[in-house]
Parts: sequence; structure tokens; C-alpha cells
Amino acid sequence: MSSLLLVNPGASALPEHQAVPGGVAVIPIGIIEKTFYNGAPVMTVTHEDEAYALVGIPLNATTGEHEIIVGARQIAFIVEPLEYETQHLTIKNRRQVNPLPEDLERISRDRQEMDAAFNHFNTSINPQTVFIKPTRGPMSSSFGLRRILNGEPRNPHSGLDIAAPEGTPIVAPATGEIVAVGDYFFNGNTVLIDHGQGLITMYCHMSRIDVSLGDKVNAGDEIGAVGQTGRVTGAHLHWGVSLNNARVNPELFLPTGE
Repeated sequence: MSSLLLVNPGASALPEHQAVPGGVAVIPIGIIEKTFYNGAPVMTVTHEDEAYALVGIPLNATTGEHEIIVGARQIAFIVEPLEYETQHLTIKNRRQVNPLPEDLERISRDRQEMDAAFNHFNTSINPQTVFIKPTRGPMSSSFGLRRILNGEPRNPHSGLDIAAPEGTPIVAPATGEIVAVGDYFFNGNTVLIDHGQGLITMYCHMSRIDVSLGDKVNAGDEIGAVGQTGRVTGAHLHWGVSLNNARVNPELFLPTGE
């Protein structure tokens, strides 16, 4: 498997703290104990001899006081408001906006397969929480945009789009295991990587896939190439990050300034 390191991670081993809907709360917890948020297990790490919980906050989270359960303790934190912009897109394939009944059956199967990966909490992988950028190119559509497709409101944009020509290599941002590979109705050719403790990354609309289910990858290993499969308006990579089954802003895992 070839390797292409695009960006060297910074010195910090923690993602950026941004306690907003779609963000990550980095919470000091004193000692490592089993930690839960909204009933789901939460990643715990040690950095510079301090213990932290890394909590993914869903895009639909309410603002105000939230809490995590750390062992027998409760630790409160505040989710601040953040207003995301609105994006209007025109999709030529109307089935990609209003799917037919047979499409809905396929979409349901796709969702079950991906949800199994997003809900998995793998403690056998030591997670790296500062990533390298998975492909070359500018950010073309930011995380959290409120999307209007052909005039109809849809779910917010749960990933980050990177504009790149078809065939541009895509690499793993950190060590992990390939836990889903498929051709999905909306996402096209897709790969999901499990980085441990509920941290999952997703790569959509690929022109080709160079990995198989169960493969182990390191940061910089090629996993495929940019394409325009699934629901797209042009060639790009949709890069998603899920933490404790909450879709969060991938930029929080990149070194500052990248």
C-alpha cells in the first residue's frame, strides 16, 4: 500500500476545543474512567499527564448546559450557539433529491451498514486525534451548511468538501482499520475508517477504492481517489468525521492553519 504524507501534524495531540453543535468539547476529567455522553461511550485520552474526555456534539444539539458521566461523577459543560450559513444547490438527477421507493430500500441498507460502523467503540486502536489532510485541494463546501437542494430544505452538511480533480489521491489521515466499503446511493463509492474509541472518518464520491474491509492503514496510506460518484455537482471529496456517533467538524482535527 503506497503512502503519501500531505501535511505534518502539529505538536498538540488534542483536537481543537469548540463546544458548539457539530463541535468537539475537550473536557479535563482528572483520571481516566469510563465516560458517557447521552448514553454513548466517549473517548478518553491522556495528554501531557492530564486526562481528557473528547466529546462529539451533534449538529442538532441544544445550546446550554450538558453533562458527561465519568465513572460515578457528573461533569457539566456548556454548548455555545453557532449559526451556520445556508447553501443552495441544484441537483440534475431528481432521484437524488426525491428518491423512488426502490431507492429508499437501498438507502436504508446503506444507512444500516454505515450506522454499524459509526456506533462501534473499538478500544483496540490507540487513537490519533490530530490528522493529516486526506487530499490536496481547497475547502469548497464547509461543515454544517444548511442545505437547500432544488429549493427543498435538507439535512445540514455533515462533512467537509475538498475540491480536487478526479483521480487525485486520497490518504488516511491517521492510523485505523477499514470498517466499511461500499457504493452508496447518496455517497457513491465510500470508505469508512475506524481510528478507535468512536472516532470514525468517512470518504465519499470516490472514483476508485484501493482498500478492502479489514485492512489496517497508517497516516498517509492511499485509500483511493477523488471522483464524482453518488449525489454530486462535480468532482470532490466529501470528508466526514464522527465522534461518539456525532458528525463533527473535520477541521477541528487538523493542525492550526492547515
